[in-house]
Amino acid sequence: MSVSTAQTSILDRSAPPKLTHPVRRRKLRYALTVLAFLLPSAVPLLLFVLGPMVAAAWISLQKWNLLAPMKFVGLDNYVKLLTDRTTGEVFLHTVYYIAGYLPLVYIGGLALALALNTALKGRSLLRGVYFLPVVTSWIVVALVWRWLLNPSNGIVNTVLGFFVIAGPGWWTDPVWAMPSIILASAWKDLGFVMVILLAGLQAINPDMYEAAKIDGAGWWRRLFSITLPLLSPSTFFVLVISLINGFQVFDQVYAMTGGGPNGASEVVVQQIYDLTFRYGAAGEASALSWILFIVILAITLIQVRGQRRWVTYG
Repeated sequence: MSVSTAQTSILDRSAPPKLTHPVRRRKLRYALTVLAFLLPSAVPLLLFVLGPMVAAAWISLQKWNLLAPMKFVGLDNYVKLLTDRTTGEVFLHTVYYIAGYLPLVYIGGLALALALNTALKGRSLLRGVYFLPVVTSWIVVALVWRWLLNPSNGIVNTVLGFFVIAGPGWWTDPVWAMPSIILASAWKDLGFVMVILLAGLQAINPDMYEAAKIDGAGWWRRLFSITLPLLSPSTFFVLVISLINGFQVFDQVYAMTGGGPNGASEVVVQQIYDLTFRYGAAGEASALSWILFIVILAITLIQVRGQRRWVTYG
């Protein structure tokens, strides 16, 4: 056998075998099966999410009041928004909301999860009770909290008055309007955070706590050395979802304060709503929605990259 023939033989053996027709048909059948199962969710996603996003991107390049024909203006809407002081203010209000809401809802949800992870009587009933606000309409919750925080005859100020404490103006006061919304939002979402963290707590091996007790670790030591590190995947999920929802806050603001008083609680989505339906500036509203999308996407990507440093799996 010649050298060239031997080399050709070796190359033929090392090359991957070509797919036969039955294998190709099997792979095609598998791909079509997967596609068939994905279609019920892919079609609504395309029609009601991706389609409107593309449409909003096109409208953001137009000047349009929802009635007259569109007029192409390019990036003028983006330039106007980025140089408008109101845009910065509504983003600051949104960040203020997140800064107050996120620690409150996480610490409260963690406290409930820790309490309901013990051998507590009626804990199944309590889990349902705490989760009930999550499935309650935001309009109902907002109206109830608007009544509770009524400066004149609300229950909160009545209780504070019993202890000779002058209650604030809550949602009627520019200083207290956003804290009022934060309180209502945290109360409603506590159950969701509790369920996620409770699932994470129940996945932790109890033997680790027993070993820590034998070594003399107290409750706080076990919390910071075992519970929180092993709960970090659930914490990461809660942070990502809560931040995304926080930037899109709208229902409670619209129902409780309408963005007031004097614009003190106006957030980004409220501004998008007002630009569209109050001022007839659908192009600017679409541009602002895309700016918000880019901000949320950037923060989420930073969170995903940063999780490698503090999230512990297993």
